[in-house]
Amino acid sequence: MSVHNDPGFLGIYAELDAAVMAIEKLREMGMKDITVFSPTPRHELEHALDKPESPVRMFTLVGALTGAAAGFALAIWTSLDWPLITGGKAIISLPAFVVPAFEVTILLGALSTAAGLLINARLPNRRKHVVYDPSFSVDRFGVYVEPPHGREEEVRAVLQQSGAAEIREWPTEVSRGNA
Repeated sequence: MSVHNDPGFLGIYAELDAAVMAIEKLREMGMKDITVFSPTPRHELEHALDKPESPVRMFTLVGALTGAAAGFALAIWTSLDWPLITGGKAIISLPAFVVPAFEVTILLGALSTAAGLLINARLPNRRKHVVYDPSFSVDRFGVYVEPPHGREEEVRAVLQQSGAAEIREWPTEVSRGNA
């Protein structure tokens, strides 16, 4: 564990509504990088954070379309390179190539989904990790924010006014991973 230089505030809330109010006020102040902890998924928190939809599905689409094209191209290239003329049928017979194309579609779609997930989650993450309190798995909600320099007191005031049961400043439990 190491100490970091960036000021951060972790507000611990007993009520969902108080945490939602804090998030909304922080977003009104222009804070973008807010991390929220919750014992269960709550749509109120997701709505307050107003995060854009994940771009991972575009990785899946591009990978799947590339896989379909590659599957058909591989089958066509193989048939043209080693033609087997059977019963007077055409060398390039698309219905016979659907199965290999489907398999490559699934393969590249799945691999690109995994790659998109790792890229968008920024894994492996060598930056510091946000402090986590075990009470977030039981009955508490947490809101963590790193304010820009000079706005620390504003953030502290918002967390206090919204009803935080506890506010931790510059949490020392933050680790930098292997860095």
